[in-house]
Parts: sequence; C-alpha cells; structure tokens
Amino acid sequence: MIYWSIFLAFFIPGILGYGGGPASIPLVEKEVVDRYGWMTTQEFGEVLALGNALPGPIATKMAGYIGYMEGGILGSFIGLFASIAPSLILMVALMMTLMKYKDSPKVKNITKMIRPVIAVLLGAMTLQFFMTSAETSGGVQTVVLAVLSYWLLEIKKIHPAFVILLALVYGGLSGLF
Repeated sequence: MIYWSIFLAFFIPGILGYGGGPASIPLVEKEVVDRYGWMTTQEFGEVLALGNALPGPIATKMAGYIGYMEGGILGSFIGLFASIAPSLILMVALMMTLMKYKDSPKVKNITKMIRPVIAVLLGAMTLQFFMTSAETSGGVQTVVLAVLSYWLLEIKKIHPAFVILLALVYGGLSGLF
C-alpha cells in the first residue's frame, strides 16, 4: 500500500502542476506533509533546499529521495517514475496521434514550418553560447575550440562525445596556465 501512496503522491502533482517541477512543489508538499504525514514542513523545506542545491530537475530529485525514505529503493523508483509518468504518458499519446496523422497534408505543412524555426532557435542559441564563451574564456580560446571541433566533427568524423571530452580536457588544461 505504501508504494501506491508514493505513486499517487508524485503522480497527482505531476498532472496538476502545470509549469514543470517548481510549479508542482507546493502540490508535492501538500501530499507529503498534509495528506500522508511523511515529513514535517521543516523537513520538507530542508529536502527542498538540498534538492535545489543539486543539479537537475527538482521534482525528480525530491521524488527519488522521499520515495526512498518511505519505501526504500523500490519506493525511490516508484516516486521517480510517478513524477515523470504524466509527461511520458502525454508524449506517447501525442506521438501516437502524430503517427496516426503523419501522412496528412496539414501535419506535413506544420512540420515544414517548424523546421526553420527550430534551426533559427538553435542558431541563436549557438551564437549566444559563442558570445558568452568569447567574453569569459577569451576570443582566441573560443575560436580555437570552434574550429577544432568543426574539423574533428565534420572532416575527421569523430563521435561528438569524444569531441566534448577533448574540449573538456582542453578547458581544464588551459585553466591551469
């Protein structure tokens, strides 16, 4: 029964918490503190502060931690799954709908219109990263990394994971000097 309670404690806020993890935190608190009494408000605040201090989505970290505290490792997995299940269900439903109508001319036109928008957004994000890198690391370092990365990816056809690893090593070594 505890596992079902853990599931509901994180599934319901996931459905009702429009706006992502931070928007669902008050709903999780309502479930964890008021409904099930697993924590006090102060304990919940401490878990929230700890979760905010760590990288990654807050809702999944809290679900994993609270699920673990109440139901062990299985409780942790159930809490984590329950926190991502609403998005997962919605994405599967949307993909099924898209696949059902994939040959529709309207869907094809929407897809054609979305591609340039995504390309522009990715280009703008890349330019922003490039400018920030040039300001913080220096223009020469940024140009060297950009040219070297392009050469490794496009000319030498090296896997992006290795290029990223090399860039991290380069950044670490250049930070020493």
